[in-house]
Amino acid sequence: MTEIFLDIETTGLSFRDNHRIVEIACIETSELIPTKKIFHKIINPERNVPDEAYKIHGFSTDFLRKKPKFAEICDELISFVKGKDLIIHNASFDIPFINFELKLLNKDIIKDNKIIDTLELARTKFPGSSNSLDALCRRFNVDLSRRTKHNALLDCDLLREVYINLLDAKEPKLSFNNDNLKVVKTKKFTEHSKKIISPSLDELKNHENFLKVELKKNFY
Repeated sequence: MTEIFLDIETTGLSFRDNHRIVEIACIETSELIPTKKIFHKIINPERNVPDEAYKIHGFSTDFLRKKPKFAEICDELISFVKGKDLIIHNASFDIPFINFELKLLNKDIIKDNKIIDTLELARTKFPGSSNSLDALCRRFNVDLSRRTKHNALLDCDLLREVYINLLDAKEPKLSFNNDNLKVVKTKKFTEHSKKIISPSLDELKNHENFLKVELKKNFY
């Protein structure tokens, strides 16, 4: 199974107030193991960045003005996520922003049946607790030292570790095929087994005589 961990940064809290996406990141995994396929774009929101948003992600209006617009990266994004489950923390925030951008370009929107919301999963598992990404990282001892500001690509990586813990799963490891397992078993047997040596004819004769003597001692 192939999954996409997705996160965005924006100019504000609602697309209804004309706020737009400034960063979008996707990390592809196969059975939660990274495939090394990444989609990451910093985007010109075609508007100014409020100070409150700048303090969160560090992207200024001047910096973003030179970046591509969503329309320029849209088709690449659609191709990257097509047919895959999307794992998102607080999808009710991210997906409306993305779908707003897709609607502006007359593109098909992302359907809810392709989304796994880790915030909802965490709320079910830890009701009444803080279930922000930071809080979950602290709960599961996921290293937050790199997170000096909100960063979509880093947050995707952190979310993968959090999701594994939410599923009570161990960190996925690469598995060996049957041929590799046979090699390991054969090597182990060879290293720890003793060499078998057959007795000579004289040794067999002496052993037979020894048994005869012992039998006479015990029964006669």
